[in-house]
Amino acid sequence: MTNVCIRHKSTGQIIADGPLGWGITPFEGNFYIRKKYLRGGRFKINYIPGLCIYKFLYVWLDLHLDDGNTVANLGWMYWLPNPLLPFIWFRVAVPRAHPEIEAEEY
Repeated sequence: MTNVCIRHKSTGQIIADGPLGWGITPFEGNFYIRKKYLRGGRFKINYIPGLCIYKFLYVWLDLHLDDGNTVANLGWMYWLPNPLLPFIWFRVAVPRAHPEIEAEEY
């Protein structure tokens, strides 16, 4: 089984750690993370809405790090997701290629 560790580059803080697949799902260049695999930092809703034509409605999330810093709009969550895509339902999503994130598979 392959696991992935997602961390904030400048602080080294682990954001998520878990198995690739149903736990942390890679899809379209993003990671969709189940709550049980979120580690350090807290994602908080910033109430900026968004719309994807086929995944539907989402809100942006800010990452609040343990050192007190905040990374705005680092993630998002579909609050009205497409019922045909259960791996995005109410999961925190982060872009794999974001400049403040590094993902290591092991």
